[in-house]
Amino acid sequence: MNTPLRKRFNDYLTLQRFSDRTIDSYMQAVNALARHYSQSPDKLTNQQIQAYLLYLMQERKLAWNSCNVAFSALNHFYLKFLKRKAGDFWMPPRPRLQKLPEVLSKEEVCAIINAGRNIRHQALLAMVYGSGLRVGELVGLKIAHVDSNRMLVRVEQGKGRKDRYTLLAPKALDYLRIYWKAFRPQDYIFFGKFKDLPMSVTTAQRIYNHAKKTAGVTRGKGIHTLRHCFATHLLEQGVDIYYIKKFLGHSSIQTTMVYFHVQPNRSVSIHSPLDATDNIPGGDHEPAPI
Repeated sequence: MNTPLRKRFNDYLTLQRFSDRTIDSYMQAVNALARHYSQSPDKLTNQQIQAYLLYLMQERKLAWNSCNVAFSALNHFYLKFLKRKAGDFWMPPRPRLQKLPEVLSKEEVCAIINAGRNIRHQALLAMVYGSGLRVGELVGLKIAHVDSNRMLVRVEQGKGRKDRYTLLAPKALDYLRIYWKAFRPQDYIFFGKFKDLPMSVTTAQRIYNHAKKTAGVTRGKGIHTLRHCFATHLLEQGVDIYYIKKFLGHSSIQTTMVYFHVQPNRSVSIHSPLDATDNIPGGDHEPAPI
């Protein structure tokens, strides 16, 4: 992509208030298309774009998430940024994959936290599970965001550029205080190579993967599994779904509702409101077939 076009598209995405991570992903996706044909992307035909998408799916066999990023990036670039007519630019509909999150037991989660190499790793894992944080929110967490008086964690500019509050678990606070005494973070709680910079997302993932392997837990994929566990275990405790939605920072309750589907036996513990009344059926009854 030539420099003026690249800058204009970058400015467009910035004005649309996309996150830095999304902007970087979209720019890379369009650049990859341009490199594939050694041609500026605004000169490519719809047929060429179609062929490229098929190449990603059939020849490179990219995971659906990676293909989805390419679909979204090209959709924004051609239809919204370049304003091509829908009749001149067409992409096949993207199926919505219904994948349920994999949830660990409380015992498995505790084993993973305890398997952290040191108190820093243990505190990091405890914060993800104890507050239901996304990994990007975790590494951006600052000391000022932890309100131990109200036992809340402030998440600034989470997904969708929204601020919110979530729970601060007392046990996670204990981990944080021991960690602070040992490592003395200055601004970012989980700093990177230098104390004035946050830890990378990749490093946080590695910490989780190592602890999971050490604990001998085979289920669950990335560190995001701990966020799924936070939501599901709250639901199992009887916490209202709307509170869970707020803690997770979901825009739609439909997103949070997926956690009902990972509890197939939840209905067993639900009782009719009639059973909570004092009404007792009287009289003698003959044996019934029910």
